[in-house]
Amino acid sequence: MQQLLNGLFIGSIYALFAIGFTLVFGILDRLNLAHPAVFAASAFMGIELVEGFGLSIWVALPVVFVLGAVLGLIIERLGFRPLKNRPDAHFAGLISSIAIAGMIIALLQWRYGPNTRRFPAGSFPDNRYDVFGAQVTLVQVVILVVSLALVVGLTWLVAKSRLGRAMRAIAENPTAARVLGVNVDRVTATTFAISSALGAVAGVLFAMNVNSAQLGMGSAIELKGLAVIIVGGLGSLPGALVGGLVLGLAEVFAVQYIGSSWRDLIAFGLLFVILLLRPQGLFGARKVREV
Repeated sequence: MQQLLNGLFIGSIYALFAIGFTLVFGILDRLNLAHPAVFAASAFMGIELVEGFGLSIWVALPVVFVLGAVLGLIIERLGFRPLKNRPDAHFAGLISSIAIAGMIIALLQWRYGPNTRRFPAGSFPDNRYDVFGAQVTLVQVVILVVSLALVVGLTWLVAKSRLGRAMRAIAENPTAARVLGVNVDRVTATTFAISSALGAVAGVLFAMNVNSAQLGMGSAIELKGLAVIIVGGLGSLPGALVGGLVLGLAEVFAVQYIGSSWRDLIAFGLLFVILLLRPQGLFGARKVREV
């Protein structure tokens, strides 16, 4: 039970990170590889808000959500919008996002240096609870609740709201959506903002879970995020959620029963098997998009 809960906690962070990835890719057909840099930058910003500005971690979380959204707007405006009319806009945007990611990491190193940073002692309560014989901390409960709440809220937004309908129209056909009166540039910018805001919160939650922030933490989770969205089904929000939880559980049980050195082998091997059995992903359509 302890390992099951640990897997759910870390898997919910993977899911939140991956959903930010799949939101931009599934709706805009753009792969934003600056997303991991936002993940890392937000962890450092969260620590800075708590340590330097004296904010409570519960206040810092929504502030980081807003700052992440601003980063998303900057990434869209500088890295993607100027390239949207190029015939190779997909590839050009991919390279541009890598360049922006490098710039963000360089700015983090300039500001904070190469060393690991941690939240100050006492930043969050040390409350512990017994759940079916397992120990659960208040921080872990908050991580799971915040992650699931954001995922559910985003799913409702995309499925039911006016913005969500505009997003789905652009995903089907941007030209037709523009003819029907959808402000494609505004919806695109909003999509990037929401995606980065989710990645920002995931970064802070991850830093809270391990109580550390490192410059390379985004790169370490990037491959896992890509694996999750492929296994879940490209463009599927429920798929990203389930894929993240599956990856988290696979990692935790691999460490428990086999050894930490086998963690990635077992986790990615399981994802590979899923793709062999269901190439379109758990929640993907058999034919995702035409080339």
